[in-house]
Amino acid sequence: MLEIRHLKTLHALREADSLVEAAERLHLTQSALSHQFKELEDRLGLSLFIRKTKPVRFTSAGLRLLQLADALLPQMRTAERDLARLAGGTAGRLHMAIECHSCFQWLMPTIDQFRDAWPEVELDLASGFSFAPLPALARGDLDLVVTSDPVDIAGITYVPLFTYEALLAVDNQHPLASKPCIVPEDLANQTLITYPIERDRLDIFTRFLEPADVEPAQVRTSELTVMMMQLVASGRGVCSLPNWALHEYSSRGYVTARRLGEKGLYCTLYAAIRADMLDAPFMRDFLLTAKDTSFATLEGVSAAKG
Repeated sequence: MLEIRHLKTLHALREADSLVEAAERLHLTQSALSHQFKELEDRLGLSLFIRKTKPVRFTSAGLRLLQLADALLPQMRTAERDLARLAGGTAGRLHMAIECHSCFQWLMPTIDQFRDAWPEVELDLASGFSFAPLPALARGDLDLVVTSDPVDIAGITYVPLFTYEALLAVDNQHPLASKPCIVPEDLANQTLITYPIERDRLDIFTRFLEPADVEPAQVRTSELTVMMMQLVASGRGVCSLPNWALHEYSSRGYVTARRLGEKGLYCTLYAAIRADMLDAPFMRDFLLTAKDTSFATLEGVSAAKG
């Protein structure tokens, strides 16, 4: 009654948020996808999602099947991976760099799992803060770059990993802690703590402060997230971080997290890859493992579009 293709289509619908986008991802017509869902619902005697809602709202039956998909599809990928290794073509190189100070929380478990699955692939990891990783990727010095700042470079493809919300961390007694959301003008008299990278790579500047023509009173930098949190908690400044990076501190009452703008400041993290590497089995598996790991370990991330 229930087939693997049904779980894959439900999974695609959750990530795409609409029948049209899900059909495109599955290389089906919208009519064929709708017919597939209707056929399954008729078999089960249950509705799986509510039509004409965006984002898609799943029924209890749909959510139960998504739980099954989340458990079963990664196991299927593991089996397919093992079969691909048996068929050969498992050797290769995956040298990567990251442009995200907070990424180690999900990237290191991904790398550990990948090493176990692809022992023949030469794996190396570098920080992308002391050099320009995207040009290095285009030259062939790197094979993958984790970035939130896509740049249009010939031959480079950006695969979205997940979307997250950037939040502002303030100390618990800070006047801004009582505000439901932060507006750019609120930071005009604040010390803003950032990672030591260029302003044009920081969303708090490019997408929040600069469009409003607002400059913080002072900018201070720190290499480590935990040091930034200590400075914020002691009233030495405020800082903007991804929701997943702030969660462990705000959930324990160490600092207070506030939304940037009424609608929030949402960002997407990408894996930048040379187009010729997209079809490599180990690269596809790394991307799927990265997505699975991020959703399993990070608080507040969502499926990215694209």
